[in-house]
Amino acid sequence: MDYSEELVMTRLTAEVPYEMAGMRLDQVLAELFADYSRSKLQTWVKSGRVQVNGLTLKPKDKLEGGEAISLDAEAEVVVVSEAEAIPLDIIYEDESLLIVNKPAGLVVHPAAGNWRGTLLNALLNHDSNLETLPRAGIVHRIDKETSGLLMIAKTLQAHNSLTKQLQDREITREYLAITRGRMTAGGTVDEPIARHPTDRKRYAVRESGKFAVTHYRVERRFARHTLVRVKLETGRTHQIRVHMAHIRYPLLGDQVYGGRFQMPADCSERLEKELRCFKRQALHAEKLGLQHPVTDEYCEWEQSLPEDMARLLEALADNERD
Repeated sequence: MDYSEELVMTRLTAEVPYEMAGMRLDQVLAELFADYSRSKLQTWVKSGRVQVNGLTLKPKDKLEGGEAISLDAEAEVVVVSEAEAIPLDIIYEDESLLIVNKPAGLVVHPAAGNWRGTLLNALLNHDSNLETLPRAGIVHRIDKETSGLLMIAKTLQAHNSLTKQLQDREITREYLAITRGRMTAGGTVDEPIARHPTDRKRYAVRESGKFAVTHYRVERRFARHTLVRVKLETGRTHQIRVHMAHIRYPLLGDQVYGGRFQMPADCSERLEKELRCFKRQALHAEKLGLQHPVTDEYCEWEQSLPEDMARLLEALADNERD
């Protein structure tokens, strides 16, 4: 594949959170502009492309919090994955923004064991210009077995805007989930999340973890399950799954955080069949809202439940009537 050697400069801006007071400039940059490598960011600092309150600092200079950072980033080929003709369910698209409905089973970003067949590969096939953006414009992720809405930036300016909205907790993200156990009421889980101390593939509620807040509301109760609407205030890896398991209402079908599968008593034949066939966590990203990165207009999209979750809910409802 031939790449253009022309580099386009794009100015990215951010404000240093006060909780980062005392951290070095290179550490702060790595947190605020995580889509770029540390070595690339340090190179830009040394070449004067990073300004802190209008001044050029050294990578090891410490910050106080509240500073305004501007970064002149280069648009260059940053994605080395191959384009693949994988169908995309596009909900909305314009010159700066793309909203897709990701099916369960599709990995969002290539990683060890999943270098091909991902959403990123599909995006590169859809628009080759995305190869100049970090992660092909993917701003946030949902787990492989979670279905629903994802936003993709098509320009660096849009990427910067959407990333900042995420950092400022201005993005609306609501999920529908089916939990094991009958909830009496909704609530909020405000517990920090970090990697599990012994299993590096899992996450857990830990005091040393990152701030994480999940709001949940009961939509419908069944005999031994609950349909809940979950709203994310933060977006930690596996956040909903970890938080729901922490309050002892793990997601139905979650083979990582849900514990050993047990067929509920007094289960209809239809429900038993659906439960045995449902091999993923019952989680769907239903609603996504944001300020458009160009027009600044608030935009919101909703995506109905996929067939497998809808069928499972019907079986749960039928079981109540039997």
